[in-house]
Amino acid sequence: MRFVFALVFFVSFFQTARADIVIGFEELSLSPNSFFNGGPLTNTNGWTSGGVHFGNSFDSRFGGFWSGFSYSNVINNTTPGFGNQYAAFSPGSPGAGAGGSNNYAVAFSGSRTFFNLPTNTLLSSVAVNNTTYAALSMRDGDRFAKKFGGASGNDADFFRVTFNGFDNLNGLGSSVGSVTVDLADFTFADNSLDYILSTWRTVDLSSIANARSVRLSWSSSDVGPFGINTPTYVALDNLALSAVPEPSSLALLGIAGFGAAWWGRRRSRRRTSRSGAMGTDLSRQDSEQASKCCSEE
Repeated sequence: MRFVFALVFFVSFFQTARADIVIGFEELSLSPNSFFNGGPLTNTNGWTSGGVHFGNSFDSRFGGFWSGFSYSNVINNTTPGFGNQYAAFSPGSPGAGAGGSNNYAVAFSGSRTFFNLPTNTLLSSVAVNNTTYAALSMRDGDRFAKKFGGASGNDADFFRVTFNGFDNLNGLGSSVGSVTVDLADFTFADNSLDYILSTWRTVDLSSIANARSVRLSWSSSDVGPFGINTPTYVALDNLALSAVPEPSSLALLGIAGFGAAWWGRRRSRRRTSRSGAMGTDLSRQDSEQASKCCSEE
């Protein structure tokens, strides 16, 4: 029975050591239908949620300009243009975040569009969606970007975001791999399959689980002399990590496993010894009975 208790402890401890952490940004305080983009003062401090540091750069000149990550609870699925750059594109959802939640992050391309992961964690997944600004630009076109599919609907357009994992902080160091997600795909032979992402999609990031930081980059079929014409934004939510035990916890885990194995082996030996003793007693009884029978004869 004690062996069973030890085994249960061992399994429970291991499961706890690998518990999931989900960063949903709900603890970040915002007024209704508002956002935080790093301002109002010029800085590159970034911000943190759930132990993950999100890069950000804000320049107060010219009315304010930002890049990197902001966080938002804006609900606006209908207004086109740059003025609506902080809204996730979620028509019909009670909240703009994943699963109808309130808060989410918005990434805009720049030198600080990265996030740093806490030590002793493994990257698992993230929910992604378009922003309204990017989605309506692709759907309808604007003065900078084309309508996806073109006038005929046959143009093989695409818009993608890539999560690039690195073994150092701030999106630096050596690459540990990448994961690319289609935010819009018009490359199908059947035009009825073309789509612009308008719901939250959970993306598996386990192939870059060991990254210390992740830098985002974008690619599009609509490219001009100054780079991508499609607005290079993406909305993120429910960033999932798995916590792994620290060395001291691993030592405790090893001790628990060794103890469970030792107790099971000890119990097995005791059973074997008892069985051997019983066999010896039975053999002795058989010999005595045989001798007694021979004497009576």
